Amino acid sequence: MTWAETIAKAESYLSAKGVPEARIAAELLAARLLRVGRGMLAGEAGHEADERLLEAMRRGMKRLSSGEPVQYVLGEWDFRTLTLKCDRRALIPRPETEELVSRVLAFLAARDATRRFTVDVGTGTGAIILSLAKELKGDGVFLGTDLSEQAISLARENALRCGLDGKVRFAVADGLDDFDEPGIVDVIVSNPPYIESAVCETLDPRIRDWEPRMALDGGVSGLEFYERYLSDAFNLLRGGGAVFFEIGENQGEAVSRLMFEYGFEDIRVEKDYAGHDRYASARLP
Repeated sequence: MTWAETIAKAESYLSAKGVPEARIAAELLAARLLRVGRGMLAGEAGHEADERLLEAMRRGMKRLSSGEPVQYVLGEWDFRTLTLKCDRRALIPRPETEELVSRVLAFLAARDATRRFTVDVGTGTGAIILSLAKELKGDGVFLGTDLSEQAISLARENALRCGLDGKVRFAVADGLDDFDEPGIVDVIVSNPPYIESAVCETLDPRIRDWEPRMALDGGVSGLEFYERYLSDAFNLLRGGGAVFFEIGENQGEAVSRLMFEYGFEDIRVEKDYAGHDRYASARLP
C-alpha cells in the first residue's frame, strides 16, 4: 500500500470516528512518521508504506479516535519559530498566543533599556518565554513560572530542545508570590486560565478531558487570575513596565476595569484575527 492510499484510508477511518479535520490529522501523522514536512508529502505519495510505519500509523489513529488531541499524539507542535515538545503536562500552544508574543516584542523593542527582565506567568510548555528569548537573541533576563511541577519539567525540556537552556530560567511558583524585591521587572506576560468553571464542563472533550484543568479553569467568574495578580504586578514592575494578558472574548471590559482600579494606564484591549477581544495590556505610570 502506498502512502497516498494509507493517508486516504486513515482519513476515512478518522472521519468515521468523528475526528475533526480528518484529512489534516492523517497527513500530520504520516508526515511525523516519515520525518518530512506536511507540504512534502506529495513526494512520498507513490512510495510503498513500510509495515513498521503502518503499525505506528494505526496506533496514532487509535489514539486520535479515542479523542486525544493530535498535538499530543504527534508529541510536538510548532509555535512561531520553535517546535515544542507537547504532551498532557501542559496546555497545547495555540495560534492566538503567538500574537500575544508579537505584542510583547513590539513593546520591548520600543523600550529604551538593556537586560530587560520578562516574566511569563503560567508558562506551560514555555512557548511564550522561549519565543521571546529566541527572537530577542537572549538579550535580557527571561523567567517562566508555573504552579505545576510537571509543566515546569516540560518547559525545561523544551528549553534544551530549542537551544535555550541557560538563557531562560524556570521556577515552580504560584504566580508572582515568590518575588521579594519590587520594581525589577519590565514585562509580565501570561496566557492564564480564564474560562469560567461552569463553562469548562461544556468544552469540547478533546480539551476538557485531555488538557490540564488548572490551565483552563479561571474560577467562577473566569477572572480569578487577573483579580489576584494585578496588584502583585503593579508592585513588581519598573516604572513604565507593562502587563500583557490573553483574555476571554467577553472579558475585555472587566479586565480593563480591574487594570484601571489597580492603577495602570494606557489600557488596551485588542482583537484576534477572528475579531474577538483576546489581548489586554496596560502600562505602569
